[in-house]
Amino acid sequence: MDHGAASLEVVVECSASVVEIVSDRLWSLGAGAIEERLHADTVELRSCFGDDPQTVSAHVSEALTGLGVLWRFESVDPAVAETWRSFVGITVVDELISVRPAWVAPAPSPRAIDIVIEPGPTFGLGNHATTRASLQMLRAVIRGGDRVLDVGTGSGVLGIGAVLLGARTAQGVDITPASEAVVSDNARRNGVGDRVWASTASLESLDPTGHRSFDVVAANILAPALIELAPQLIRLTDRVLVLSGLLADRYQHVVDAMRPLRLDAVLEVDGWVALSLVR
Repeated sequence: MDHGAASLEVVVECSASVVEIVSDRLWSLGAGAIEERLHADTVELRSCFGDDPQTVSAHVSEALTGLGVLWRFESVDPAVAETWRSFVGITVVDELISVRPAWVAPAPSPRAIDIVIEPGPTFGLGNHATTRASLQMLRAVIRGGDRVLDVGTGSGVLGIGAVLLGARTAQGVDITPASEAVVSDNARRNGVGDRVWASTASLESLDPTGHRSFDVVAANILAPALIELAPQLIRLTDRVLVLSGLLADRYQHVVDAMRPLRLDAVLEVDGWVALSLVR
């Protein structure tokens, strides 16, 4: 992000009855912080995601579809937009893995796998429940030497985590053009710069011969996008498909869309789930 230019703040107006689910969806997009302002009849939620209105608009529109809320962009001073960083700390995923913002010092007794992330203008600091669940599921399914595809990679948390867990390589794809540079920087920051990379390539363009190219495919995105991408996710998965971005009480329709892959495991974290599906 260009810290000398104005940043975009997403402002969502909603009723108190849907504040929790709207907040969850904003967190799942990688919000560093969400400010809540109470009004007479509505609640206003504010969060900064980056400086690319086209990309942010696409993500936010998808996340908030069907909730009956209004949202808009506002331009904010970059110094104000970056204040959230002082409130973010290390995220403990489990006894082995943590995710640490690049500006935060290591813990006195760091986890064996300490994923260091600078999100820049991308989605994904690694602190949302869906990311934590995805990392735990990847820990369960990764085998030494695996080739991994991370769909909607954002800042590269899952791809980098997969390689640190033993995968040979991790390729990320994202519609956000900034992801390529951010993932490259984060990969180098974690010592895996030659094994993790990202691009804006479409899934259709990956191995058009129809070969199952990746041992493990991970996609931490919302249900409508998962269903839309289902044919390509199925085509590219050789062994395990890891999905998240799904509420614990609402994921069967996504499982149904992934047939003939079958559900193998469900891992719930704070009301969200990560799923593993196998051939």
